[in-house]
Parts: sequence; structure tokens; C-alpha cells
Amino acid sequence: MFRKFKSNKWVSWLIALFMILSLVTPFNVLAAEKTVDIQILATSDTHGKFVPYEYATNSESKSGSMTQIATAVKQLKKANPNTIIVDAGDVIQDNSASLFLNEEIHPMVLAMNEIGYDTWTLGNHEFNYGIPTLDKISSQFKGTVLCGNVYRQDGTRLGQPYKIIEKSDVKVGIIGMTTPNITKWDAENLKDCKVTDPVEETKKVISEIKDKVDVIVAVVHMAEGEEYGNKSSSAIALAKECPELAAIVAAHEHKAVEGAVYNNTLLVENKNLAQTMSKIDIKLTKKDGKYIINDKSKDVKSKIIWMMDGKTKEVNYESDKDLEEKLDSYHKLALDDANQIIGELKGGDLVPKDEVKGIPTSQIQETPMINLINEVQMYYTKADVSAAAAFRSDANMKEGKIKKSDASLIYKYDNTIYLLEVTGKQLKDYMEWSASYYNTYKPGDLTISFNEKIRGYQYDMFSGIKYEIDISKDPGNRIVNLRKMNDSPVKDTDTFKLVVNNYRASSQLLNPKSEIFKDGSLPKVIEKDAVSATPIRDLIGKYIKEVKKGVLTPKMNNNWRITGNNWDAQKRSQVVKLINGDKIKIPQSEDGRTPNVASVTEKDLENFIISKPEDKKPIDKKPIKKPENKKIIYTVKKGDCLYLIGKKYNISYDKIAKANNIKNVNLIFIGQKLVIPVH
Repeated sequence: MFRKFKSNKWVSWLIALFMILSLVTPFNVLAAEKTVDIQILATSDTHGKFVPYEYATNSESKSGSMTQIATAVKQLKKANPNTIIVDAGDVIQDNSASLFLNEEIHPMVLAMNEIGYDTWTLGNHEFNYGIPTLDKISSQFKGTVLCGNVYRQDGTRLGQPYKIIEKSDVKVGIIGMTTPNITKWDAENLKDCKVTDPVEETKKVISEIKDKVDVIVAVVHMAEGEEYGNKSSSAIALAKECPELAAIVAAHEHKAVEGAVYNNTLLVENKNLAQTMSKIDIKLTKKDGKYIINDKSKDVKSKIIWMMDGKTKEVNYESDKDLEEKLDSYHKLALDDANQIIGELKGGDLVPKDEVKGIPTSQIQETPMINLINEVQMYYTKADVSAAAAFRSDANMKEGKIKKSDASLIYKYDNTIYLLEVTGKQLKDYMEWSASYYNTYKPGDLTISFNEKIRGYQYDMFSGIKYEIDISKDPGNRIVNLRKMNDSPVKDTDTFKLVVNNYRASSQLLNPKSEIFKDGSLPKVIEKDAVSATPIRDLIGKYIKEVKKGVLTPKMNNNWRITGNNWDAQKRSQVVKLINGDKIKIPQSEDGRTPNVASVTEKDLENFIISKPEDKKPIDKKPIKKPENKKIIYTVKKGDCLYLIGKKYNISYDKIAKANNIKNVNLIFIGQKLVIPVH
């Protein structure tokens, strides 16, 4: 009995102790803080990439696609069910997306619905097809279309200004706005709409919803920095003016931005064509019955998720096969379109066969290929001067039928057009920068070679201007005899409309750190992403089909050439034969990316003769009798041009022009008698 009494006594003491502790430290035991982690997955500028295929090049492309995004979303959503999926615009343009505007459901919208997107903010390219088409396609989306700063004539917004989404008792407000510069690019389509300041509209929405939500995120089709001097087009301005925002999903510039911070607000942006997806993690803590962010610098984090590793080219997320199957009919339709015949190239290839194996003809002389690219750029922008590069050493379009996708054979990338205003001095500085691609010619050189530190895509060739490149001079002093097409000299104070691709404009010509312009000045921007931001390769196909009516012929402008390479003609001929016979190799850069990085010299020729006496006899140092010139009289026929006539007799067109005193190499007539100077 005593033991029972003692046991009960201890129980009483323990109960009393527990009650005392509960009064002294109630929060440690009973009121631990509750936290919720919200995961926001964001895409933007997906531009019609619904499956891993690039229809412009007619090739598989696993760098990103909506079907790969689907795989990534499934994995990340499984890890955190408190997931919100958003898109920041430019969904239904590019990669043949315009083929599906009249389908029952657009493949990009179908993909977003299947993945489970909650919101879609309209981007500038959504307005390319007009408001009725946009209304039709946006109505197919099962989530909420956001566009809070574009109003119809009746005063209603084109899209909702915000969407409140609840996850585990946490209310998240998603605000959607688009760049106000849509009035520059699609003025005609927006003539019945009013486009307002997205920053001011965001402020209004914040005032409206701040007491209804626990956290606010802006998903906007606005660049990180401002465009055309319009501060309200900048996501940075949004961060500075709206400190209530926990994070901003920006878009439009096609660049990956991971965790930039402005005014203590996180900002992310995605690479285009579904190459990336941004993940924003927001930790909220419940205090006094409300969820709050304790510290934005610690509780709001981001990560850029790549569909493919850019360095190793290893695919991080494979395509979701179920979604691929649902999109297969669209894929087949786009393939048929890519393979349709849009014209025919008559009269030869756009790039002649390389005279010297391993030295690309397209980078050492004028070719119809670069002329065509420049012609297209000038046609659609009305520019005075155009510049373009040969992106690949083997870039060419062969004589014969032209498929729609064949434009990618001469223009690989999806660059858009920039129209700039430059002075004569700025133009020459730019041309000098480009001409530094060549190694300086030295006595004894028998081939032209390239600077190992400069990639071929950095070398531009120009149309709309006449010039010579004297490679015997040092870089910076090579452009000589610079003239307008009417042969008048270019003055420093002259002004020109110059058209280039967006990469050249943004990375070099408009970059104050590039040091192209000796006086520190920069060109003026007339228009960014001109021609409704249509990729140049698409414009090439459009030009062939619509302007040239499907018939393309090689065209030479005779506006530039390389000079200063005063080599020995006979030794040059010997070296060319040895190179083409694989007896002498043209050196490449160590990484293999730049061909022809050193000239073959007379010394190389002598060394070969000494080491291979059985292959070659010693060079005869005696004076060599020049071969007798012969003259052939040729009568011009229908379809002829100097380029093709020269090709027939293995002689350059400019020699024919000189022999016949022809000033305009593109102007010959049927029945004209031409002297063909041949050896």
C-alpha cells in the first residue's frame, strides 16, 4: 500500500511540473511557428517550341521544348505540391507557330494546358496577328490570361490584371503586364486599344489586392532594362517603384537572369525557345494569423533550370512522350511546311567551290550568298548599308530546288534585325574592326589566313558601299578606297542607315565596352527587332518566294575585294595544288573552331620540296616565260551573267569586266559580244 501511495505521489508531482512549465514557456512547446514553401515555376519567350524540333533548320533540337518543360515540371511539382506555373509571354510566334492560328487549339496552348499552367502573361509577339486572332487563341487557355495594361475601346482590359492562387492557406497574387512598346511594333493591330504605363498599373493592382493576399509576384513581359528611353518598359523600374513585390519574372530579352536583385526584390528571366525554366522558392512564416516573408534576402531564392547543359550538350530533361504524342499531328504539319518548295536557284551555287581546300571562299571574297543576305536585310529595312557574316565555313545553297528550310543553310541562327544610324567615321571604324579578322600579309605568304583569336561569325562583309581591304597593313588601317555606290568618297560626317543582326548590334556596336569606335561614340538606334522581329532566315525565304517570285540567281555586286597580297603567282599555284592534294595541311586553331589560322608560305613550299624530292622537282629559279594570252569571243545568251560566264571558262568575272570595259557587272545584254581573256 505504501508503494502504491508513493507511486501516486510521483505522478501528482509530474503533472504539477508539466502545468508549471506550460505556463512559463507556452510558445516553445505549443506554439511553434508554421512555415509554407511556395514554388513558382516560370517560362517565357518559348516562341512556338512545342516539341524538340527546329522547323527553320529542319532538324531535331533538344536544347529546349514544351515537352521537356513538362518533364521538369512533373519532377519539381512532385517535390513540392505548393507549385504555381506561370508564363511571361511570346508563346505563339516563331518556329512555324503561325501555321496553327486557325486550329481548334494551338499546340502551344495545348501544351500549357496539359502541363497545368496557372497564368499566361501576353507578350509583344502575341499581338502580331491582330486582336481577334489573339482573343481566339487566348480563349483556348484553361488558366488565366494576364495583361493589365492594354484596354479595349469599351474600357475593359484585354487580359486580367491579376490572379489570386491559394496553396496550403497561402494566398499568392500574380500580376501580369506587358511592355508599352507594343505600340511601336504593332501599332496597326492596336489602333483600337489603349496601352497604359505597366508600372503605374501594377501600383494600382497592388493597392487593390495587398490586403487580400499574403505575397505578390509580378510576371511581366518587360525587359530587365529600359527600351527606347522608356523607363516604364523596364522591370528594374517596376522593382524600384513597387517594393511590395516579392519577386519579378521578367521576359523579352531572351537571356537567362538568375537571382538579380533590385530594391531588395528578386528578378529572374529565361532564355528563349524553352531552353530554361526559372524556379522561385518563397518561404512564408505564419505570425499573428497571417503569412509573411520574414526576410526577402533569405526567404526568396531562385534557380535557372536548363533543359540541356550548354557545355556538355547533355540533355537534362528528356521530352515527355505522352505530351509528344498529343502534339504529333502538329509536328507532322510543320514538317510538311518546312519541306515545301519555295523556289529554285538557277545558274550555280551561291558560294563557288573553295579554290584552296580548308580556306572558305565565303570569307575571302565577295559571294552571291552574302550579297543575298545583305540584299534581304536592305530590302525590308530600306537601309543604305548592310553587314552580314558567314556563320559556317561550309554555308552554301546549291543550285536546284529550294525548300523553305533551306534558308538555314546560309543563315543558321534566329537573329533579328536592328536598324542603326551611323556616321561615315563610325562605319569605317566598324569595317576596320571587322577586317582585323585577317592576319597581316607578310612577304613570302602564299595564302590568306585568319586571326586565331577571332571567330568567323565575327567577320562581317558589307553591301551598299564600295571598299578594299589591304591586308598588308596593320589592323585598324586596312579599309582603303571607301566609297558610296556612286563612287563618291565617304566622309566622316556622312550619315547612313545601317542594318545588322541583333547579336552584332547588342554585343558590339551598341556596347560601350567593345572599343570599336575610336572616339567613344555609339550608333543611334532607329529600330530594334525591325520587321516585327521576324528572324532573318525567315525573311530570306519570304524574299525568295514573294519578291523574287521563286527564281533566284547568283548575283555579284563587285563592291569589295582584298588587296595587298602580292604573292608569287607560280609558287602560289604550286602550293594550292599541294594543299588540295593533301600534301600540305591548312592549320586550324587548337579547339578546331577557327580554320586557316596561319598562312602557307614560300618556306613551307621549299621545305616540302626538300623533304619530298620524289614528289616535286626543285623550283626553277630562271625567268619563266609568261603563257601566251588567248582571246575567246563569247556571245551572251538568255540567262547569262558575268559570274556564270567566268565560271564556264574558269576565270573571274571581274577580269571579263575589265577586258570589256564593263562598269556595271550586272548589266549585260543578249547578243552582246564579250572578249574572254584566257591563258
